[in-house]
Amino acid sequence: MKLYRLITGTDDSAFCHRVTQALNDGWALHGSPSISFDTAKGTTICGQAVVKEAEGTYSPDMKLGEQ
Repeated sequence: MKLYRLITGTDDSAFCHRVTQALNDGWALHGSPSISFDTAKGTTICGQAVVKEAEGTYSPDMKLGEQ
């Protein structure tokens, strides 16, 4: 089965570490990153989609970050 996640967070080193961890856990980048500015908080928000092939059958109860 193919799994999909969208990693989001403030544009900081913690976001980059989360994406790096996903890559090292077998996930692959899917498309370009996105950036948005939250005017209420005054912060830049990033998003990066990742995909992964996995064994088994998909279920909505799966915790994708643990796959």
